[in-house]
Amino acid sequence: MPPLPRLNQSPRDAAFVQDPYPFYERARAAGPLFDWEEYGFPCAAGYREVSLLLRDRRFGREPLTGLAQEGPAHLRDFRAVDTLSMLDREPPAHTRLRGLVLRAFTSRRIAGLEPEIGGIAADLLERLATAEQADLIRDFAEPLPVIVISRLLGVPDAMAPQLLAWSHAMVSMYQARRDRTIEEAANTAAREFSAWLRALIDTRRHAPADDLLTHLIVAESGNEHLSTEEMIATCILLLNAGHEATVHAIGNGVRTLLQVVPEPAAVLGPGQIAGTCEEILRHDPPLHLFTRIAREDVALFGHQFRRGETVGCLLAAANRDPAVFPEPDRFLPRRRNAGAHLSFGAGIHFCLGAPLARLELRVAIPALFARFPKLALAAPPRFADRFHFRGVEALPSDLTRI
Repeated sequence: MPPLPRLNQSPRDAAFVQDPYPFYERARAAGPLFDWEEYGFPCAAGYREVSLLLRDRRFGREPLTGLAQEGPAHLRDFRAVDTLSMLDREPPAHTRLRGLVLRAFTSRRIAGLEPEIGGIAADLLERLATAEQADLIRDFAEPLPVIVISRLLGVPDAMAPQLLAWSHAMVSMYQARRDRTIEEAANTAAREFSAWLRALIDTRRHAPADDLLTHLIVAESGNEHLSTEEMIATCILLLNAGHEATVHAIGNGVRTLLQVVPEPAAVLGPGQIAGTCEEILRHDPPLHLFTRIAREDVALFGHQFRRGETVGCLLAAANRDPAVFPEPDRFLPRRRNAGAHLSFGAGIHFCLGAPLARLELRVAIPALFARFPKLALAAPPRFADRFHFRGVEALPSDLTRI
């Protein structure tokens, strides 16, 4: 088979960080797959190819037996959590873990959170009532989902800043800027977070409550239960993945509404908000790159994948494939097929927290614009150097602009 087209693009290049979409367009034009030189593995950028790779059971997330490495000693605590995460497990382990977690993290339980999320949003916005300016990432988008997770776990809101610090440290491991300092901070966070959760789990075993942790403890399927270590890994995954994605989705969505929609309130009403949020997730999603591992030798898209080879799925590039989404670079809140985006993945690893993230978006963004109808950007926001994630560093805003 002929070699793949090779493209060069540093994920930390300043122009790419601010606008990766011209590169994605070039990547789609290169063919079904291209070799991303900086990463050293093939990637897909088209909707059809990304969708197929996410669903193809010949590709997975779990390192193959005999191919996984023990890893450096300074990441021992981080790996102890990471290797038990259902995100990186395959059946039958993934099926067992996801099934048990879904018994606690039910759609009915999530839907019932809407009034509480609304109350959290209202409290955060009320704190800004006398301010003329605010950073809506720091003051709104960031605290809201971590307070939601805190309450789900059954811990005081005062614990939210510590959960946030642990989450930031661990999630930095999945960014292109990762270095030894980041690795050591992530390992420390994993050790401290795990110890705290272990103690909390022990407390809940002796004093159950109506919270997610208690429901994880009692969840069972046949004779199967989650072990303490699996519960720790699950809680950390729910916080890290859910929090990081929701912060960026809110931030990116508010930025887009303020920059390109003349009257945001017109697309945030009860009949429009669901579609607007789907278009937010399609147009500028919080996660851009998700990798898969070939579980066997696979010939696909004119390329021979070897067992153990990594392939990158560019979710954000797929979301702007003109073959699926006409005028893909335009933000169109009434786009009929916006919900076909791949921002939450697809297949068995479709994001477990997607219903909660969608609910938080549908509640938080209208609440913000209703409370501050004259909201405007105080300065052009800049995106942070955090690829594979995409989110603004800050969202400086005038709350009462006339």
